[in-house]
Amino acid sequence: MLEIYNSLTRLKETFKPLHEGHVGMYVCGPTVYGDAHLGHARPAITFDLLYRYLQYLGYKVRYVRNITDVGHLEHDADEGEDKIAKKARLEQLEPMEVVQFYTNRYHRDMAALNVLPPSIEPHASGHIIEQIAFVQKILDRGYAYVSNGSVYMDVEKYAKDYPYGKLSGRNLNDIVTETRELDGQDEKKHSYDFALWKKAAPEHIMHWPSPWSEGFPGWHMECSTMGTKYLGEQFDIHGGGLDLIFPHHEAEIAQSCAALGHETVHYWMHNNMITIAGKKMGKSYNNFITLEQFFKGDHPLLSKPFGPMVIRFFILQAHYRSTVDFSSEALEAAEKGLQRMQEAYARLQKIQPAGETSATLGGSIAALRQRCQEAMDDDLNTPFVIAALFDSTRAINTVFDGKGTISEADLKELKDVWQTFAIDILGLRLEEQGGDAGKQKAFNGAIDLLLGIRLQAKQNKDWATSDKIRNELTALGFQIKDTKDGFEWSI
Repeated sequence: MLEIYNSLTRLKETFKPLHEGHVGMYVCGPTVYGDAHLGHARPAITFDLLYRYLQYLGYKVRYVRNITDVGHLEHDADEGEDKIAKKARLEQLEPMEVVQFYTNRYHRDMAALNVLPPSIEPHASGHIIEQIAFVQKILDRGYAYVSNGSVYMDVEKYAKDYPYGKLSGRNLNDIVTETRELDGQDEKKHSYDFALWKKAAPEHIMHWPSPWSEGFPGWHMECSTMGTKYLGEQFDIHGGGLDLIFPHHEAEIAQSCAALGHETVHYWMHNNMITIAGKKMGKSYNNFITLEQFFKGDHPLLSKPFGPMVIRFFILQAHYRSTVDFSSEALEAAEKGLQRMQEAYARLQKIQPAGETSATLGGSIAALRQRCQEAMDDDLNTPFVIAALFDSTRAINTVFDGKGTISEADLKELKDVWQTFAIDILGLRLEEQGGDAGKQKAFNGAIDLLLGIRLQAKQNKDWATSDKIRNELTALGFQIKDTKDGFEWSI
């Protein structure tokens, strides 16, 4: 049986891939029946961060992130209407039209957030045959039963042979107490048994033939099946949101042990929730804000639009296992922090080496890479990485303002650390302030042109033109600073 870890604390010391140099990582992706919201962004960014860092460490990573497009029911894991089917019925579309439409929009939003695409993105509906075979293995080993055309996991029988609840810390007595009675309960031996295959009701529009009935797989079955198909019977990392620990991931462990005789996952990792007024943000609570609404500022709780990099920076400012409470004020603070990083990065690109590094700066530059790496090794501690980068802005500003010097070697090191940790690993686009790089480049060029005209006016002692440009830009929210080499500006 594999040892289970719930984080990658001291990553380089404790992380031991099952296959040297290669890492298999499976992350639960979205159920595509609506636009992605801030709650979807957090796991996407968290595991994008891990994907980037593992590659930085030299691992070859196979990253599998699934698309749930069948079997996730509206009211409960086993009861209610399929979420995709319901959307299709309400909008008078084919279910796969709904899936394709929202998958396309999810990909668009992930690209805006600079989330790298996974190695493989399998759909649950494309792996029905494999899921049926997996259910059959569980039946063959005696840990499931058929009832009225549906197949259920026999949790009580399973728990006699395997520790059910080890991931969530629950025991079967707790689960019995907490499990509520449901319509259709009489099909199950026990209320806590969960569906591996569901017989489709006559009105259900998404169904497939199986040995037991015309139906569809249970929600938990897709990840067990696709994880082992693409990563093998034992793989390194399985991730997702904290809300998936029970019942979804606990059910996955049970299914895998029941079918294969052993656990499949070496490390389980879970990001914490995004909350709003202390309550989890999500579609089930109808308190979510879509990413598109953030980008457009089109929601009453938003004071203004917020670009994709502000959203990414907002999420990375907190450790992935801590709760993040949303507010427009918190996003405004994140926006200011991101702008500080963007300004420091822009200054860093303009610095020229000059002799030796000033004595007061050399130590902080030399220690920067180690500080960032130690923070990432310590369970992906992104707040500490960001703090280290902010600390280094003192050296950048000192040299840029002509109050210190930096050697060619130290400048190269400083630029490389920022490129590696801020851009390659944190995934921040520091060269732009919005989500559209082309528009941002044109905007920056227009401001530079205007300030260039102002500079020329100053040189010609045309103070009226110079002051008019400066005053009107300042009134629009620009901060303009004259430097020995010309000017710099920010918003």
